[in-house]
Amino acid sequence: MTPRLDLVGMATTDMARTLDFYRRLGVDVPPGAENEPHVEVSLPGGIRLAWDTVETVRSFDPDWQPGDGGPRMNLAFRCADPAEVDRYYAELTGAGFTGHLAPWDAFWGQRYAVLHDPEGNGVDLYAPLPG
Repeated sequence: MTPRLDLVGMATTDMARTLDFYRRLGVDVPPGAENEPHVEVSLPGGIRLAWDTVETVRSFDPDWQPGDGGPRMNLAFRCADPAEVDRYYAELTGAGFTGHLAPWDAFWGQRYAVLHDPEGNGVDLYAPLPG
């Protein structure tokens, strides 16, 4: 068997705030999950997203430390159309989440925006531009 990407895991210092962010993007996080030390959800297509509290990570890796500097990877969420990119960006920044790059029409033919989740991970929103 060849290894295949199955899960993207992230550590969080604030499970409730992090899950609120991803719920607002349409990720189907079960109610009450914010009270758990480990949460994982299956996305359409089979990939799973998971979050662990820092305490959970340190329970098996006591010397774990968060990375410093900017995010080294981004999750990208495809939106239905350019207006949806704008709407989600406005909704998330209006709810107090950090916008990094406001929506713009990228030269590669997409409406694009970048946010940071509560842990500083990059989250891109994009949709193909018409024509």
